[in-house]
Amino acid sequence: MRSRTPDRLCAEAVELAREAAAEAARPGTVGEHLGAVADGDRVVTHFFECAEPGYQGWRWAVTVARASRAKTVTLDETVLLPGPDALLAPEWVPWSERLRPGDLGPGDLLPTEAEDLRLEPGISGEDAPPPDSVLAEEELEQRPVPRIAEISGFAEEVGMGRARVLSRYGLHVAADRWEEEYGPKTPMAQAAPASCVTCGFLVPLSGSLRQAFGVCANEFSPADGHVVSLSYGCGGHSEAAVMPKPPRPAPPVIDETRVDELGLHDTEPDQETETEHGETGD
Repeated sequence: MRSRTPDRLCAEAVELAREAAAEAARPGTVGEHLGAVADGDRVVTHFFECAEPGYQGWRWAVTVARASRAKTVTLDETVLLPGPDALLAPEWVPWSERLRPGDLGPGDLLPTEAEDLRLEPGISGEDAPPPDSVLAEEELEQRPVPRIAEISGFAEEVGMGRARVLSRYGLHVAADRWEEEYGPKTPMAQAAPASCVTCGFLVPLSGSLRQAFGVCANEFSPADGHVVSLSYGCGGHSEAAVMPKPPRPAPPVIDETRVDELGLHDTEPDQETETEHGETGD
């Protein structure tokens, strides 16, 4: 059991502990003595302030001890430890948990675990029993055993010919993620005049996702090219509003209650003189 009272000789060995810390640290980075703690019988750890840049709140811990009935204190170990208010690096997180959507760039490879819950084996026909096995004969009595080529062809037709396909769990996770980003609870959908289920720009999906999702094909919509919930909506709905017609000019108004005076141009004086002279000469 550890003693709560530090050993007197070990507690007094402050200079010995300081010399050990100064030997391990860079010159001038060992600060004042912060205290001593008893780690056991005749075992004491001295703490010194660390003035190393970047190690705020850290301290040098030097452990000294002495043998039973001995009066000579010896050095055990010297280590730099964080204090209660030390500046620490963030806790290490595996890359699989640090990865965020959009982090994958050109040339990057994202390995998928063999036991990924989002995936399940596809249909390849490898599980079909050999033609001459007992199991094949038993199945043959009940129904014809399809050939691998027929199974592969059917799998390709229904989209199951890949090594792994999306599992039910992976389908639900994707649906929850899409609905959170482009679903009915988003501010855009709350202010929309109508939902995507009645929009002409909606491209339906195939399979079970068709019942709840589609792809937006409106280039002016914020969800263009994204999978959207049928309950989502935006101001770019195809039936949101009718485009206003261009204004027509007002028809002319004819006032028939008054007469418009039109001024007549007088004949120029030179022309009148020439006419008179011509007539006199004749």
